[in-house]
Formats: sequence, structure tokens, C-alpha cells
Amino acid sequence: MDQRQDTSARPNPDDSPAHASWCVLVVDDDVTVRDVVRRYLEREGQRVLLAGDGETALAIIAEESPDLVVLDLMLPGADGIEVCTRIRRASTLPVIMLTALGEEHDRVLGLEVGADDYVTKPFSPRELTLRVLSVLRRTEAARATHRPPDVDRPLVDGDLAVDPAARRAELAGREIALTIREFDLLVFLMRNPSTAFTRTQLLERVWGWNFGDHSTVTVHVRRLREKIEPLPTKPARIVTVWGVGYRYEPRE
Repeated sequence: MDQRQDTSARPNPDDSPAHASWCVLVVDDDVTVRDVVRRYLEREGQRVLLAGDGETALAIIAEESPDLVVLDLMLPGADGIEVCTRIRRASTLPVIMLTALGEEHDRVLGLEVGADDYVTKPFSPRELTLRVLSVLRRTEAARATHRPPDVDRPLVDGDLAVDPAARRAELAGREIALTIREFDLLVFLMRNPSTAFTRTQLLERVWGWNFGDHSTVTVHVRRLREKIEPLPTKPARIVTVWGVGYRYEPRE
């Protein structure tokens, strides 16, 4: 953890510190990391719960229902991957994974099991705090009930039906289990059919970041394809635009 890097790249200005109060669970076996992150989040008015291992974290989630989990990958007992997998089996609770610097395989694996974001160690507590608030804001906005009518308009493409207001997606009449980011990405692409977007543009428009690792987008696209494409290796809906990024092609 590097507390000196507060001038590093960070989310858009619109995602500056919040006035709303949420409950954040910080899971890390390092007492110092837990304490520093707790202090930074509490300065922003957030309620913070702490856990030093995976099983304790799962118990707290079941009892306290936090709004977001900051989850270290390396934990005693059930590690971060197992904890995230178990969270995803039961809910779409936002998860930000903490991974070791340079361990790309671990970062990608974290995203593949459903993490919404990751931050590499050593990290700036300020940057992590802004990431947490950014994810929380987007989650709250997604659940807001007072939105323009066109925002909540159902999206239908053949056997794929998405209801943004209900946060529900169905394929051939069967509900699809999507994380918050997967759902937001799908809705964005379906609202902008036949338009090619770079990974940088998708990070800005869907994640709300003006920086970030493009593998975040790549993994989420792959996960979406596995859930909505008949042949994920030969996608017909979310197609790759070589040298650019991705484009959504309606089936009808």
C-alpha cells in the first residue's frame, strides 16, 4: 500500500467523494491495510466493517448485508477467489478485488469470477476510496426509481429481453444471472447498436473511469458472451471490431 500516490490517475470528477452513507466491508488479513482503508472511507462518511479472513467475511455479509466488499485475493482459509465465487452464487453485491502488483492472471481470474473492479497492491488509499465511491454511485443510480422514461425502456433483440428498470435480463424466456457491470455493459451496447466502441470508451461510458486496464472490459465482454451467445467463441451479438473494440449487432 502506498499512501503517497494520491496524485495518480483516478475516476472522473463526477465521481468525487460522496455525501451519501453506505456500508463497506473491507476484507484483508493485514491489520494495517484494514485500518488505513477504514480511516479513509470513514472520512467520506461511510460505515465500515472489517474481516481478516474469508469465512468471517461471508458471515458478516449474510448478517449485515453491506453495500460493497473490498476483498483481498490472498486470505487465510477461503481465499478471495472462493469468497467472490460464493458471493456471486447468491447476489450481485459489488466486489472490488485487491491483487498483487504484476499478477495479471490473478486480476483476470478475479474479474472472471465476478469482481466488479480490482486495485493492485501497493495502492493509494485515496484512489481505492474513489473507486469504491464510484462503484457505489453507479450501483445506486442503477437502482434509482426516478429516471427518464427512455432510460427504463425495455430492450428486446430476438430471444434476448432486457428490462433496465427491473434490472432483469432473459434469454429465451429464462433469466440470466448478470453482475452489475455485466448488466450495465449489455444495456449500453444494446442502446447503441451497430456502433463500434473502443475499450477506453467503454471504460469511460460504462465504468465511469478515464483510466484503467483494458482487460477489465475484455473479461466482462467474454463473460457476457458466455451468457447470451449461442456460440461464445463465434459471437453474433457482441462482435469484435479488430483494431477498435466491440460492436453490438442486433439479431433482428
